Amino acid sequence: MIISEDSIFQLFEESKNTINDSKQITEVILLAIHEIINCIKNGNKIIIFGNGGSAADAQHMAAEFIGRFLLERQSFPAIALTTDSSILTAIGNDYDFDEIFSRQCDALANKGDIIFAISTSGKSKNIINGIKKGKEKGAKIISITGKNGNDLEKISDIILKIPSESTPRIQEGHRIVIHIICELVEKNI
Repeated sequence: MIISEDSIFQLFEESKNTINDSKQITEVILLAIHEIINCIKNGNKIIIFGNGGSAADAQHMAAEFIGRFLLERQSFPAIALTTDSSILTAIGNDYDFDEIFSRQCDALANKGDIIFAISTSGKSKNIINGIKKGKEKGAKIISITGKNGNDLEKISDIILKIPSESTPRIQEGHRIVIHIICELVEKNI
């Protein structure tokens, strides 16, 4: 691709088209919002995790819940399992990188909590293991992934699939859906 205004416009168009196509998952987004609201109202917490850019999204989402998104309000109980380098490296070293989220879910997840898993591909072993452990502990599972995230679909209670195969477009869709969730949860508690 040649670097030009046209190439920039083309990328904006691709992004816009993915976002427009994502409107097909609005009913599923609503289900996720209602589950999160019920979780918070019942005194439970949201446990969020992902790898790489999805780890950054997990931390961003937890920050929006604990701090605020738009409104002054009470803090909502949320934790990103991606923030403690000592825990991540200890588990990765002593067990395996595939266990970095499952070990934390074993310690932190309770019945009534929500596991919010973020995975562009939907194939990451550590994400899948974390989900399985959260489910075993009685948590509800909400996953957000891309068009081909079928591995997560099989083990999630609610699956949010951005209709794209392009990593950047999927990740842009994740950020928008996470913002929609944060805004509507905040406005309805």
